[in-house]
Amino acid sequence: MDDNRFAELLGNAAISVWGDMPRDIQEALFETAMRGHDDLRHQFARLLHDRHPRTEHPPRPA
Repeated sequence: MDDNRFAELLGNAAISVWGDMPRDIQEALFETAMRGHDDLRHQFARLLHDRHPRTEHPPRPA
């Protein structure tokens, strides 16, 4: 089995338990995954919110 297959398995697992993760862990994973993929940010955020609506957080105070 190659590294890409393990990454796929881990990614699928993370998506399936996303709503159970603390916000700081969600943000760290999301930001790490999106590094260098700004064009996919909105699409990936939408996928996560569609699967786990309770992860929709209010905006952080400025």
